[in-house]
Amino acid sequence: GRQTALNGSGRAPAAADAAALRAGGLDHLPYRGPLTITVPGAVRSWSDAHARHGRLTRAEILAPAIELAWDGFPAWDGFIGAVENTLPAVVEALGPGSGFEQVYRPLGRPWRPGERVRLPALAATLERLADAGFDDFYDGDIGERQARGLAAAGSAIVLDDLRTHASTWTEPIATDYRGVRVTTHRPNSSGIVALELLNILESFEAPSPAAFGPEGVADAPWVHLGIEAAKLAMADRDRWLTDPEFLEIPVERLLSKDHARELAAGIDSGRAALPPAATNPRGGGTIYLATVDGEGNAVSLIESNYMGFGSGVVDAVTGIHYQNRGSYFSLEPSHPNVLAPGKRTLHTLLPGMLFRSGERRPWIVTGAMGGDAQPQIHAQVVSSLVDGRVDVATAVGAPRWFVDGDEHFAPPVAVRAERRYPADVLDALEALGHPVTRTIPFNGNLGHAHAIELVDGGPATADGSVAAATDPRSAGLPAVW
Repeated sequence: GRQTALNGSGRAPAAADAAALRAGGLDHLPYRGPLTITVPGAVRSWSDAHARHGRLTRAEILAPAIELAWDGFPAWDGFIGAVENTLPAVVEALGPGSGFEQVYRPLGRPWRPGERVRLPALAATLERLADAGFDDFYDGDIGERQARGLAAAGSAIVLDDLRTHASTWTEPIATDYRGVRVTTHRPNSSGIVALELLNILESFEAPSPAAFGPEGVADAPWVHLGIEAAKLAMADRDRWLTDPEFLEIPVERLLSKDHARELAAGIDSGRAALPPAATNPRGGGTIYLATVDGEGNAVSLIESNYMGFGSGVVDAVTGIHYQNRGSYFSLEPSHPNVLAPGKRTLHTLLPGMLFRSGERRPWIVTGAMGGDAQPQIHAQVVSSLVDGRVDVATAVGAPRWFVDGDEHFAPPVAVRAERRYPADVLDALEALGHPVTRTIPFNGNLGHAHAIELVDGGPATADGSVAAATDPRSAGLPAVW
């Protein structure tokens, strides 16, 4: 019955200097390249989680990844497209012939479907972690190699930044949505955005369960309310969300029902609102994983490199490829998420769990990838489960919508919705003033959600079991062993 949260996100290097970057001619951080890299935190978080909860050895845990890296995997359309789509931006940021090309495009041409992709340098690094321990990534031989590689790439991260990086164990934040407790991560996570969005929706009467199904919510006013609630929650995000060690974030007020009712009162049920311009960039590049074991222990996990291949900086010696979450930092002195030494940037990630009233065991373990869409996807999945009373497969597979700006820092008014929705729903949204783009069915650009339901208490109870569903928009699959 105890729930904890582990924040492994990385910090800006000690040498980070927003004023110096502004003086050098930048008005915002680039989206690729060494300036965007924060201290890589994932491996330290693996170490911390393993130390507290692990039962298998490091060698057992890493063996499948090591095998894939040594022996390779077949190039497939999604991988090939990701490499080719990323290449021009990497060349622009780093020049030709960088580690990205050496590791992910070694033949000097696009991969052909089915060709074997091998990552031997990464395999050797993973073997070193299995033998020497996860902390070697920061404190040992791998840490020293990383420091040399990052310096050569132009990053301000030095060995001391790696050695002093620490994860944070915290308690989740939560809200009650129509009798279901919804929990997620504290800031600097966007979990607060999803919970605030749900609170706003709770201020309105939901459609009957009959309106929810495999073809989406057949109720245009409910979709309209969701879009308008998302705009309001995103505005609060831009005003407040950052590293709580650098700004006192009014979490309790933002999650209060009174605040939600005040925001809900400003929604016009008959017209789409024009929100202020966004002050944070767009983007995604995330994986979500949920797991439940035979004793009922549950994990909701999100990791991200952002924008597909992240910064584009790849160390060919270690095979390590670095994220670009630092591009979310602002260079504006008055912005809550302004770059500062040792600071964690806001990010879009929000693992979640749902608990039925009075129950200590989770009911649903769920989360999504999709950048700024994540809070909106989360709210749609929760509403389908709670308001629509649908099963997890229907909740994650139903058509969805997403509102954001057409470009970085644009007002979030552009609605993308799968054309699997009933045509009259999309027509009604346009009549309300929403500029709707009707996307292809099962559009992966609208994010991927996955979920596990602990049925009748889950496997730890005598008659319990699990039901799992992965998003049909993704390459994910449920697995049982």
